[in-house]
Amino acid sequence: MSFFTNIAAIEMSNLVLAPLIAATVIGFANGFFSGFVNLRRNALSVSALSHTMLPGIAVAVLITQELTQANAFIGALFACILVGLGSVLVSRNSRIPEGTALAVLYTSAFAGGVALLPHLPIVASLHDWLFGDIALISRTDLNLIFIISTLSLILSNLFMRPLLLTMFEPNVAAAQGVPVRAMQYLIFTLLILMLVASLQAVGCVLSVSLLVAPSAIMLLFTDSTQKIFWGGAIVGALSGAGGVLFSQLIDIQSGQAIVILLGILFLLSFILSPRYGILKGLIKA
Repeated sequence: MSFFTNIAAIEMSNLVLAPLIAATVIGFANGFFSGFVNLRRNALSVSALSHTMLPGIAVAVLITQELTQANAFIGALFACILVGLGSVLVSRNSRIPEGTALAVLYTSAFAGGVALLPHLPIVASLHDWLFGDIALISRTDLNLIFIISTLSLILSNLFMRPLLLTMFEPNVAAAQGVPVRAMQYLIFTLLILMLVASLQAVGCVLSVSLLVAPSAIMLLFTDSTQKIFWGGAIVGALSGAGGVLFSQLIDIQSGQAIVILLGILFLLSFILSPRYGILKGLIKA
């Protein structure tokens, strides 16, 4: 009996290990990149792009008549690139602000995706892609997530100075020879890659949390840019791993558990932070 118990325990540990590794890697990379999102103050753009993944997946399913990790990934990536970089292109060549162009394009795309849902053969299975189910992750998915996360982290750190300079002082950056337009496209591309990488973990709808909450939590504790980025990465990694374990305890999907945990951490930071917490303000008053 003990032999079969040990076998079951090993199988269960393997089932949890892959999601745990994936959630930790995704959380670390997204948490780091969330520093750009919060410093650039474009959380609404992240929300828009996260919803854009739905029509991409819907079109991929309509074309292939099946839902797999590969076609969901390709569809989501294509939709985000089309809408995200399309909004940049519109703003560069017209008087329309980038935020306005993004709002028009993403709402149109999202409406098209919702309109397609009743015509898809696997509507019920889309729930896992809308809200995430990291338990379904395969070794191929894990390798892809690791490659995307590693590439994004390398590029973010390699171009950290010109990216930050472009975000805060584009005219100064241009005067110093920084290719401002290229940096703007790079940060948008990295944002899209991070969103798509987190698709399996938390889904289209909840992926915005991983790209906003970690560094938002750090902003309540520090003004140091380096601490905001690397602290956000640590918060993201711990939340990813903790969310997977938390989901096993209370029997909910891991994506929801990760986002709930991030929300709890943000609320506690907002209340208890010794630097910018609300209790400190109340005590001073």
